[in-house]
Amino acid sequence: MSTADWDGQEPSAHLNGHAPGRAAVVQYELGGAWVVVARGDYDMNSMASLADALQTAAQKHARVVLDVSGVTFADSTFLNLLMRTHPMTSLRVAAPTSQLKRVLEITGADTVLDIRDGVEDAASD
Repeated sequence: MSTADWDGQEPSAHLNGHAPGRAAVVQYELGGAWVVVARGDYDMNSMASLADALQTAAQKHARVVLDVSGVTFADSTFLNLLMRTHPMTSLRVAAPTSQLKRVLEITGADTVLDIRDGVEDAASD
């Protein structure tokens, strides 16, 4: 790795040229739906805040939109969370990147989950 590629993290922190992104969660109401915005990388070490947010949202709201447009990495822990949340509420997964959409297709999760192109579409009835 050249110094031009170095971002201050140890080279071992990079996976296939990808520097891990810090996971972040933001929430808000839109058109009667509760929107949970997930940003960054999600794996077993960074899933807690998103899992808490989705569980709380599912308990309090009939329609939950998960905006995944800013998810830069998601492993099987992320998919497991979606599949566990799905029966608890009307979960809509909005704006997946092409990479995440492909993972959802390969695993068959796209046949179970309600995948929408955008947040506004997902929030509407």
